[in-house]
Amino acid sequence: MDPRTLARFPLLALAMLSLLAGVLGGLARLAVDVPAFGAQAGVHGALMIAAFFGTVISLERAVALGRLWPYLAPALAGLGGLTLLGGLPAIVAQSLFAGGALTLFAGSVAVMRRQTVLFTVVLALGAASWLVGNLVWLATGLVQAAIPWWLGFLVLTIAGERLELTRFLPARPAAAPLFVASVVILLAGALASHWREGMGLGVFAWGLLALSAWLLRYDIARHNARQRGLTRFIAICLLSGYVWLAIGAVLGIGGNFAAGAPMRDAALHAVVLGFVFSMVFGHAPIIFPAVAKVRIPYHPVFYAPLIVLHVSLALRVIGNGDDAFVWRQHGALVNAFALLLFVVTMVTSVVRGRRRNQASRTEPHGEMR
Repeated sequence: MDPRTLARFPLLALAMLSLLAGVLGGLARLAVDVPAFGAQAGVHGALMIAAFFGTVISLERAVALGRLWPYLAPALAGLGGLTLLGGLPAIVAQSLFAGGALTLFAGSVAVMRRQTVLFTVVLALGAASWLVGNLVWLATGLVQAAIPWWLGFLVLTIAGERLELTRFLPARPAAAPLFVASVVILLAGALASHWREGMGLGVFAWGLLALSAWLLRYDIARHNARQRGLTRFIAICLLSGYVWLAIGAVLGIGGNFAAGAPMRDAALHAVVLGFVFSMVFGHAPIIFPAVAKVRIPYHPVFYAPLIVLHVSLALRVIGNGDDAFVWRQHGALVNAFALLLFVVTMVTSVVRGRRRNQASRTEPHGEMR
C-alpha cells in the first residue's frame, strides 16, 4: 500500500476515537451508564463536530488536494479530540481546532482560486464557519455560542458538495439565486445569534429550512432514486437526510436551538444525526475507498443501519415530550447501535471486497490447471 495512504490510518483512528467518545458522552448526558472513558458529557458536541467531523471532512479535502500541508488540518482536529479526552485545559483543544479549521479554510481558498464557482465558494464558507465557531468557543468558553457556526460548517459543506453535482442536470435559472439566498439567511442568522440569540437562531433555522427545500427540489438524488443498487441507496440516504434537516429546521424555528429549550435535543439531533449521518451513510461507500484505497462493494444490507438510524431518531424525537424521557434514552441507545451497525457493515463489506479480489486473482490459475 502507498505510504501516503498508510499515513491516513492514524488520522482515521483519531476520528473514530472521537466518535466513540462522543457517542458515549451523549449517552452519559441522558443518564445512561457508560464506561469512564466516555463519561465526558460536557464535550459531547465538540467531540462529535469539531473532532470527528472536523477530522473526517478535512482529511477528505486533503486527499482531494493531493498535497502534504492540507493534512495538518485533520491532524490538528484529531489531536484536539485527543486533548479533550486527556483532560487537558480546554484552551489547548480549542486552539488545535482553530488551527485545523484555519488550515482547512486555506485549502478551500486555494481550491476556490483555482476554480471560482458557486460550489467552491460555499465549501470555503463552510470551512470559515468551522473556524468562526472554534474561535467563538475559544473567546467565550461557551459551546452554545459555537453551535450555529458548527452546524453551518456541516450543512454548508454537504450542500456545497451536492451543488457541484447539479451541473449534470439541465440548467434551471432559479436554482442558483435560491441557493445563494438560503446560504445568506443561514449565515446572517448565525451572526445575529451573538447579539440577539433567539432571533438569530430563528433566522438561522429559516436558512436551514430553505436549504432543505432547495436540496429536495434541485438535488440530483431525486433522479437517482429511480436507479438501482448503490446509486439508489445513496439517493435514499440523501433524500431521507433532507427530510430530517427540514424537521430540525422547523423545530429550530420554534425556538428549540436555544439552550434549555424543551425540544433542543430533538432539533440538534435531527440535523446532526438525521441529516449529517444520513449523508455519511450514503457517501461512505464512495469516500472511504478514495481515502483508504479499499473496495466497498454494495450490498442491500447497507439499508439496515439507515433504517435503524431513522427509527431510533424518531423515538428520540418522541422522547422529548412530557413523561417520555425513557423513550429518549432508548432512542439514544439505538442511535448508538445504528452507528455501530454501520461501522460493522462497512468493515464486513471491505473484507468481502478483498476476498473477491483474491478470488479474481486466483481464478485464471485455476483455469490453467
